[in-house]
Amino acid sequence: MDTRQKPLPLSDNIILTDSTPKPKLLDQVRGLLRVKHYSVRTERAYVFWIKRYIYFHQKRHPAEMGKDEVERFLSYLATTDKVAASAQSQALAALLFLYKQVLKVDLPWMQGIVRAKRPKRLPVVLTRDEVRRIFGQLEGTVGLFLRLLYGTGMRIHECVALRVTDLDFPRREIVVRQGNLLCAIAQMCSCTFALHARLEPWRQRRQKSVRSAIEAPRGT
Repeated sequence: MDTRQKPLPLSDNIILTDSTPKPKLLDQVRGLLRVKHYSVRTERAYVFWIKRYIYFHQKRHPAEMGKDEVERFLSYLATTDKVAASAQSQALAALLFLYKQVLKVDLPWMQGIVRAKRPKRLPVVLTRDEVRRIFGQLEGTVGLFLRLLYGTGMRIHECVALRVTDLDFPRREIVVRQGNLLCAIAQMCSCTFALHARLEPWRQRRQKSVRSAIEAPRGT
């Protein structure tokens, strides 16, 4: 009796020879990423690289492949596709997650990967006077948004997702919520006054609404 575990079928129109109905592999990847609270962007990126890996090897099931196939795929990305080093690292992370977390296979240390080269360039930054002149031309929501990004170092999607409850004016701190549910604290910058002024009308409306609800006569 053959006790070996058969490969799980893939989803997204990748057809394998095994016709036994089982949970789809890519659906398992998505499900496990969500259980571990990975961000939506990470989920999409991991699924993308896993699908590319499968198509690169003529739709072979990952359970039938291993270290050599992973090395060939990652080396191809660097030598032929000329991807950036960060993209190659992300593809490696996706495949390691697939094998270790989903397929329960520990890949050996891979030394044969041709690494993508990181470009050597000096960062170009603005002087304080240039930043001051730019901010002088910005007003309203856009100006406040960019001041928050510049002063706290937040990413765009982190700043968009900010809530009023994330702001702690007495401590001059902002709670930054990550996709994986970890939290970081960012120090407020010089735009604290502008942010407080922007929220003041909202605070007054909320207090008025609360007072109205308290003073409203209750039904018998």
